[in-house]
Amino acid sequence: MLTAEAEKVTFGPGLRQWQRECSRIDARFLVLALHRRAGKTELALRRLIAGSIRNRRELPQYAYVAPMLKQAKIIAWARLKQLLSGMYSYGGCEFNESELVAKIAMTGALIRIVGADNPDALRGWGLDGVVLDEVAQMKTEVWDDIIRPALADRGGWAWFLGTPKGINLFSELFYKARDLPRWESRLYTCYDTDALPAEEIELMRMGMSETAFAREMLCDFSASGDDQLLSLADIEASARRILKSDDYQHAGLVLGVDPARFGNDRSVIVRRQGLMMWEPIIIRQADNMELASRVAGQIDQHQPDAVFIDAGAGSGVIDRLRQLGYGPVEVNFGGRPNDARYFNKRSEMWHEMAEWVRSGGRVHNFTDLKLELATPTYKFDQQNKIQLESKDDIKKRMPGNASPDCADALALTFAHSVQRRSAHELLMQKNHRNQRLNYDPLANLS
Repeated sequence: MLTAEAEKVTFGPGLRQWQRECSRIDARFLVLALHRRAGKTELALRRLIAGSIRNRRELPQYAYVAPMLKQAKIIAWARLKQLLSGMYSYGGCEFNESELVAKIAMTGALIRIVGADNPDALRGWGLDGVVLDEVAQMKTEVWDDIIRPALADRGGWAWFLGTPKGINLFSELFYKARDLPRWESRLYTCYDTDALPAEEIELMRMGMSETAFAREMLCDFSASGDDQLLSLADIEASARRILKSDDYQHAGLVLGVDPARFGNDRSVIVRRQGLMMWEPIIIRQADNMELASRVAGQIDQHQPDAVFIDAGAGSGVIDRLRQLGYGPVEVNFGGRPNDARYFNKRSEMWHEMAEWVRSGGRVHNFTDLKLELATPTYKFDQQNKIQLESKDDIKKRMPGNASPDCADALALTFAHSVQRRSAHELLMQKNHRNQRLNYDPLANLS
């Protein structure tokens, strides 16, 4: 009787077609972008119940996690008890109201309802499965530092559910899932789920702003406000472009170097030629000498027409490269722009880069870079100059408060217009540098 009741709870009436499709997806980590009122909590709870009644390991443990405990209790606890009411009447499960825990008698499995607003309370668990609901409202460390390690020793699974809400943990996971093994992502709009009447959808479409409807009902991660510099749609289109060498080989070749400042910042070297950007070189915990050596190696290998380095944190790197006979150009992000429409050099470079993305440039298909490019906003100051959002404010909205180092390095390649030099000019520069490098100032001393 208990088994039949459990099967009814998990796979019985009430599931829509899209929910059944998701329940059959064979992925350890599944990211589902869903419109409002799609029925994601129903699917989440049934997935947890399915795991708890089938798991024959010792002391199985599952969790439903919402951004706040109060929210989790309102959304999930009453419905979980309702789904398990048939089993409860036969003694197949029991509920702990104070702890918000359901225990399945046949397996001893626990299903916990918890909030991500007190992440330390989640530490130390071993989980067989977890559902994170409304992931866009959760801090990155809830997943990286707590939930993911809790799944490791038991090989547990995780589902991530939510509606797009800008650049955050949810958008990061959604796009990363496309490239990682045993990860998958799916997207269901209000036209895919049959969860809402067609006339209601039409009323919402007419009554909501275009951006809000695209984000909330069409699950459009790229739906951006008027002040967003680049949309994810523009960036994804750029990353998918396929270029031939004829599209860029006659343009100037440039290196952009963004040295690390402090904390979790990274040093990044970006190579760009015309419409083409190559994979960024990311260097962690390198001092000025080591970074200068890496930059020098890239110069020798690729013979760029210009090397632009952020002067704010790169003065030591710039000095060292000049000692070695190279000629980097220092760029002050807060300095005067070439175009008086912009507030400073940083605003100008980022806008030049944004125009390049929209007009045919190909960014490297790297998740961190794409998220960095899609995060900043801009405004007009009191003098009507275009001003990019401050780096500190960007970091507050980046997953893990990360610094947009890759995007800054790419932006540096737009510091000044660069023409491709002739083969003869490149050879002369190389020979001149070699003469300087081979010069021994002590050779004529006795």
